[in-house]
Amino acid sequence: MVSGRWSWLHLQLLVNGGFSSGVGKLRPAGPSCPAPELWAGEAPPSSPPLSPRSLSAPRHQHSGLLLLGSAAAAGLQAPTALRGMDAIRTLNTLQTNASYLEQVKRERGDPQLQLEAMRGFLERSGLKVEDLDQLNIIHVTGTKGKGSTCAFTERILRNYGLKTGFYSSPHLVQVRERIRINGQPISKELFSKYFWQVYNRLEETKDPGHASMPAYFRFLTIMAFHVFLQEKVDLAVVEVGIGGAYDCTNIIRKPIVCGVSSLGIDHTSILGDTIEKIAWQKGGIFKPGVPAFTVPQPERPLEVLRERARESPCPLYLCPDLDAFEEDDKALQLGLAGEHQRSNATLALQLSRAWLQQQGYQGTGELKPGVELLGKRPVPLAPAFRPSGSMVQGLQDTEWLGRTQVLQHGPVTWFIDGAHTTSSVQACVRWFRQAALNEEKPVDGSEVRVLLFNATGDRDTAALLKLLLPCRFDYAVFCPNITEVSAVGNADQQNFNVTLENMLTRCLESQKKWNRLMEEKVGQDLWLSPPMQVEGVGGLLKPDPLRGSLLFVPSSERPLNSNSLVFPCISHALQWITQGRDPHFQAPATKGLHLHPVAGSGAVLLKEAAAIRVLVTGSLHLVGGVLKLLDQSLSQ
Repeated sequence: MVSGRWSWLHLQLLVNGGFSSGVGKLRPAGPSCPAPELWAGEAPPSSPPLSPRSLSAPRHQHSGLLLLGSAAAAGLQAPTALRGMDAIRTLNTLQTNASYLEQVKRERGDPQLQLEAMRGFLERSGLKVEDLDQLNIIHVTGTKGKGSTCAFTERILRNYGLKTGFYSSPHLVQVRERIRINGQPISKELFSKYFWQVYNRLEETKDPGHASMPAYFRFLTIMAFHVFLQEKVDLAVVEVGIGGAYDCTNIIRKPIVCGVSSLGIDHTSILGDTIEKIAWQKGGIFKPGVPAFTVPQPERPLEVLRERARESPCPLYLCPDLDAFEEDDKALQLGLAGEHQRSNATLALQLSRAWLQQQGYQGTGELKPGVELLGKRPVPLAPAFRPSGSMVQGLQDTEWLGRTQVLQHGPVTWFIDGAHTTSSVQACVRWFRQAALNEEKPVDGSEVRVLLFNATGDRDTAALLKLLLPCRFDYAVFCPNITEVSAVGNADQQNFNVTLENMLTRCLESQKKWNRLMEEKVGQDLWLSPPMQVEGVGGLLKPDPLRGSLLFVPSSERPLNSNSLVFPCISHALQWITQGRDPHFQAPATKGLHLHPVAGSGAVLLKEAAAIRVLVTGSLHLVGGVLKLLDQSLSQ
C-alpha cells in the first residue's frame, strides 16, 4: 500500500485515467508494461500465486480484447494485421486465465506436476516430447549472461550455413522477438499463423477436469517448438525461462549439449535464497550422457553443479578463459561490449564446437597443444582450441539488443543495459565507467550524467542502487516499465499481473532509497552537491493536464538531499532527460514547465550541456520500453 502521506486517490488518477501530455482532458489508461519475470518461466512450488484481484481485473477492464480473441479463435476472417494484433491480445489473456489459480494450487505440492502439465499441454497441441528430439537443441541456463551466450552460439552456428531457431525471454519491444529464425524475429504473419494453429488445437481439446489453457510462457514455449519443427530448422537454441529443473523448457529429453552461464542471486522467492539452492535448480537441465559446460563459478555452487551432473549422470566441463582461445598477437573481437561478455563468449565457443562435433561437422577448431582435458580439479577443464573463421566472425557479428548497448543521438549518448542482479549491475557499472571514459569530452566540460532506473520483483533495490553510486550521476530518474500512461495500441507490452499503483509505489520507494544513499555520501565526496533547500515539498504535487508531464516527489520530513525525480511513464522521463535534443525521440507536445524545482533547474542544465550521458538499467522491461521510443524501427 501507499505510505501515509500518499493518497490512494492521487495514484488512482493514473490507474483509472492517465493524463495525455499537453491535452486538457483525461483519456483511459491501463497497464502497458512489458511482461514481469513470471512471464519468463514457470515457478516451482515456492513461488507465490497471483492474487484473485490481479487475475480477475483485466477480464472486466479489457473484455473487448477477449471478445476479439474469441472471434478469431472461432475462425472469423479478418485482415492479416488485425489478426496479428488479435493474436497478441488473446495471448495476453493467458496471463490471467481463470484456471491458472487452480493450476498453481495443484502443482504447488509436487514440482514434477509442472512438467507433467507442460507435457499434457504439448500433447494437446499435437506434439509429443519425442518430437522435440528432432530439433537438435542447445539448452542454456544461468543467472546472468544466458541470453548473451545463446546469442553468441546462434550467430556462430548460423555462420556454418545452418538454419537456426532461437527461443529467448523476455521480449524487449515485440513478443515476436522471443521466437527467431536465422537470428530474426518471426514475421507478424508467421506469428499469427502459428499462434492460432496452437491456440485452436488447445481450445478444441479442453478438459473440464484440468487447466484448459497453458499460461503465457508455457504457451509461447509450445508455440516455439511448433514453429521450429514446421519451419524445419537445423537446430534450436533454447534459453531457460527461470531456474531449470522445473522450467517448462525442461520437457526437452535429449538436447545435444547443455550450458550454464554465471550463477548469482536472483528470483529468490522462486528458486531459493542461497546460491547453492539456485545452482541446484540450474543443474536440473542436465540429461544423461549429454555433455554440459559451465563457466568459472564460486566454489560451493560449482560443487552443486558437479553433484547434479553425477546424479544425471552426464559429463560436466569447465570452460577456460577466453584468453586461452586467443593467439598472442590477435585478440578475439566480440560484438557485445563489456569484460563480462568474455565468459559468455567462451561458453558459446564450447557449446558450438560440441554441437558441431556431435553432428559430425568438420572444421570445428584445432585443439591447442599442451592443454589437458582432465586435471586435478573438481570439474575437468574443457580443452582450448583455435576457433575456426566462422566462430571468430560469429563472435564479432553477434548482436543482442539491450545488453551493453550504446546509442549516440546527437548530444545525448544512451548507455543501455538490462542488468538486474547484484553481479550484473557490478558488471554494468564497470562497462559504463569505461565506455563513458572513452567518449569524447566536451570542450567546455559541461557534461550531465543521468541514471534512468527501475527494478521489479523481489530484488534488493537499495543494494543495486548502492552499486551505481561510483558512476557519479547528476540526476537519478525513476519510472515504471510502461512506455505511456495510456495502453492504447500497445498490446505487445501489456501486463495484467501488476497494477500501475504498485509500480509507482515501487518507484517512489526506490527514490527514497537513492536519496538516503546520497545523504550518507554528503560530506564524504566533494563531487556531491550540498543539500537542496526545497520549500513546499511535503507530498504529492497534483498533476495539471495543461502543464506537461506528471511528476511526483515523495513526502519528506526533511529537505531532499539529492537530485532525483519520479515520472509516471518512460515517455515522460525521456522527455525531461532529452529536453528536445535527441533527434530520434519524438516527444509529445507539452505546455508549461515542470512543477518541481529539481525538474526546472535540471531542465536548464540539460538544455545547455554539451553532452548528456544516460545510463538505463535495472530492468530488461525498462530497457525494452526505452528502445521502443528511441528506435521506431523496432516496432515495425
